[in-house]
Amino acid sequence: MSTENDGKPFFDDPNAALREIAQNPAAYAHYLADFHRVVLDMQAKLEILQRETRVHCRGTRVEGDRMGQAFLRSYPVEKSLNDVLKNLKNATAGLEKSANRRHAHDEKVKEVKKTRKEKEQLKARKNHQPLQAAPENPGQQSAPSPNMGYGGPTSIYSLDRRDSA
Repeated sequence: MSTENDGKPFFDDPNAALREIAQNPAAYAHYLADFHRVVLDMQAKLEILQRETRVHCRGTRVEGDRMGQAFLRSYPVEKSLNDVLKNLKNATAGLEKSANRRHAHDEKVKEVKKTRKEKEQLKARKNHQPLQAAPENPGQQSAPSPNMGYGGPTSIYSLDRRDSA
């Protein structure tokens, strides 16, 4: 039986399954997709309920009503359902956004690891460059080359004019 840091057995932890889902981007997306389906199903049913409620409430007239009074009576009911539907639409958009951002987070982590490794390799290459090989004949040392980077052409436009010294 594995235990966690607080001494409780692992199977007694109610958050263990969600912790594993949070650590795996594919499981995270799958879990949110399940919620997304449920919310979309609720949204579709509430839209039908909204339509039927609007028809019924606006059609309910009392003797002596003036024009628009049935609408004014039905307005609070319609508004409450409209608010619920708006919140459900925001919830579905938030679920999609969260799944995409979770995936983007893992991609970014992979990219950061890769760039840091490349920088480390570049730094290691820069710091540990092999010294220039000694000449094969130790008695015969070559004179320094005449072009040490100072006398060469300074731009591509002056390449043909700077040949002679």
